[in-house]
Amino acid sequence: MTLPRRAFIGQMAAGSTAFLASHPLFGQIASSLDRKSVLVETAFFGRLGGWKVDTQFENYLGFSYLLAHGLGQSVPDAVASVEFPSAGRYHTWVLTKDWCPGAWDSPGQFKVKLNDTTLDTTFGTKPGWTWQSGGTVDVSEDDHLHSTISLQDLTGFEGRCSAVYFSKDANDTPPIDRDVLPGWRRRKVGLSSDVIDEGSYDLIIVGGGISGCAAALAANERGVKTALIQNRPVLGGNASGEIRVHTEGIHGMAEKIMKQIDTPHYPNGDPEAIDADQKRMKNMSAATHVDIFLNHCLVSVETDGNRIRSIEVHEAANGNMRKFSAPQFIDCTGDGWLGEKAGAKFSYGRESKHKYGEEWAQHGELWSPEKPDNRVMGSSVLWNTKETNRRVSFPSVPWAKPVAKDHVSPKGEWQWEFSKDSLHQIEDAETIRDHMFRAIYGTYANTIQRPQYRNLELVWIAFNAGKRESRRFIGPHIFTGVDARESVEFPDAVVTEKRSIDVHYQEKLLGRPEDFLSEALFLKPKNGFYYIPYRSLYSANIANMQMAGRCFSCSHVGLGGPRVMNTCGQMGVATGFAAALCKKHAVDPAKVGSDHITELRQLCGYPA
Repeated sequence: MTLPRRAFIGQMAAGSTAFLASHPLFGQIASSLDRKSVLVETAFFGRLGGWKVDTQFENYLGFSYLLAHGLGQSVPDAVASVEFPSAGRYHTWVLTKDWCPGAWDSPGQFKVKLNDTTLDTTFGTKPGWTWQSGGTVDVSEDDHLHSTISLQDLTGFEGRCSAVYFSKDANDTPPIDRDVLPGWRRRKVGLSSDVIDEGSYDLIIVGGGISGCAAALAANERGVKTALIQNRPVLGGNASGEIRVHTEGIHGMAEKIMKQIDTPHYPNGDPEAIDADQKRMKNMSAATHVDIFLNHCLVSVETDGNRIRSIEVHEAANGNMRKFSAPQFIDCTGDGWLGEKAGAKFSYGRESKHKYGEEWAQHGELWSPEKPDNRVMGSSVLWNTKETNRRVSFPSVPWAKPVAKDHVSPKGEWQWEFSKDSLHQIEDAETIRDHMFRAIYGTYANTIQRPQYRNLELVWIAFNAGKRESRRFIGPHIFTGVDARESVEFPDAVVTEKRSIDVHYQEKLLGRPEDFLSEALFLKPKNGFYYIPYRSLYSANIANMQMAGRCFSCSHVGLGGPRVMNTCGQMGVATGFAAALCKKHAVDPAKVGSDHITELRQLCGYPA
């Protein structure tokens, strides 16, 4: 039976093993068209075992990969079937990296097994993403049409593998150039260059976090045909069961929608986030005008002058390319990938204290430096433990000690955050996440040496980092710390929040030794509330693009309060309703802001 799209997407969201096993590219990986080689994409493996599909860096790296996320215990093998073009001797290369090079054994080591033969090479031992040579392997006449390839994790410490390449030509070294590699991989796997045209929607939302979900539900209320594109297998972004941050801020006038997608106020990192995932997915799947595309990563944007015409996305599970067209778009990606590819103006880092008058004595140079720089709030990786009735053991982690030093902690909360002037939150996102892995593993190893913590078992670490700040788009109005502090009541306000301005900085900047912990610096708004105008929710130079979430138009300090998820969700609601008015009046967001703002505010729940 062919499932309708809504059921198909829902089955993917539920992580149905039966669905994955029946998928044509999950169960079998065929030889490439040149008949002399075969490329095995690990994201297409039929059985992932204990390996995780990591897609969070695909926009920058150009590929996803499998991650052996075992918390120090080797994970079960990932396994796939593969066809070779013929019997014979094949040279082998594996796309992998030593994620923590130094004067110690590489923490992410693994082996590759083909049928009954385990390759001699131990992989994950070369710094940087590279094709590591694995020597040769012989494929027999009996095996070439029915071979099995396995990834065998050796450590449980974040080994990673993106692809395995077999070729009869010893000089057929795979390319590593980021601009060449994606196209080469598609050709080698034999994927069609054709793009599946999903047709035209009224609205396309890229990013399925809280802001994207809220925008989709608001648009759905007004009968707007919407495609919601999400690069992960679940919705919710930082609130999802993958990252597990509870939603903060108030619902404002958007309570009806926000209650369908928010979370209880559980401790950050708590497994209760998984229950919230299920509630969110159930309510999102009930939106009759919304089609949800999980595990789809934005690849390119087609523009015509200052307008976005269409986007192309890559389906991680099978390599299919899909095209979506619409008159209106909303960027809810957090990192601003849609707008960046469309040429939208954006900012990054701290502004000078002179630019917006955001200098306040109690926070001095931290909030607003004398000169602008690239410092932003960091990314958090949450983790937790549980009490047992036994003495626990844990492997030696000398590679983690240089980061963790002597730090001791029984669990990780939001303060486990990393940012550094020399590291970019997008371009260096994998390095930032990996730094937090070292901090966590090293701290846990220190902690269980203390008598009071010897029974603590490490039970969960997020492998997706929760970001706070990166690109911030530029709209007709840039929301600043002054706007928040002075409680400026804009005539086009569509978001209301009472949470304090809350900007994070590494504790090391405040004179403490750890660089992986942060501190929040607060300032309350003048009358207890602040208000975000609609002019901060659409691009100044891309006519048909709105933005909701932490990439909205604001300064570094202005982001401090509104970046939390309930506030971002209010932005999503406003942009979803605005998209409905764009359709109703055949206009772009700027015209909604100038000619139909009263109608928009009424849809958002504000009095006329």
